[in-house]
Amino acid sequence: MNYISLKSIAICLTVAFSLLSPALSQIEAGSSVQITIMGVPGEEKSKIDAIYPVSDSGTVNMPFIGNVRAAGLRPETLAASIQNAYKAAQIYNDPTIQVISTREGAGVREQVVHVGGQVRRTGPVAFQKNLTIYQAVQAAGGATEFGSLRRVKLYRSGKTVTYDLTNAQFMRVPLQPDDTLEVPQKDWLGR
Repeated sequence: MNYISLKSIAICLTVAFSLLSPALSQIEAGSSVQITIMGVPGEEKSKIDAIYPVSDSGTVNMPFIGNVRAAGLRPETLAASIQNAYKAAQIYNDPTIQVISTREGAGVREQVVHVGGQVRRTGPVAFQKNLTIYQAVQAAGGATEFGSLRRVKLYRSGKTVTYDLTNAQFMRVPLQPDDTLEVPQKDWLGR
């Protein structure tokens, strides 16, 4: 009799866990996700690969395509959504996206800006009020010897603006949470 009741409890626990596991693996607003792209050139990979915060509204701000809904989705569903968005925007032909939900980061609502391209440390930089483009680039270790500060791109809400950070007026351009910056490689003139 004890064997049967233990077996029944084990079955009930297995069923309960299988019903709860989809909810546990869903991405939550305020958490973060690690996103990796494959099937693109290396310099493009460095623009995308990072840990992204999921905003309070439940989106992640992806370079070149803007906000993508994430909250309530499983990581593999978000990955497919991002892949389709890059294909639809004709940015990448055949990207493969991997999303890992960083459960230990759940509840952390740190605001960041993303800095990529020719900087010494690509990835997120903590956002603070009055953070400027120049300050964010410097927080990422500054431009490498191959990086051009004359054509720094700011991606915000699906729009792109290019700034010359050798000009003092553009060094003071304020950033917003989830902005993405790209420091491009110098051209053949060294600019």
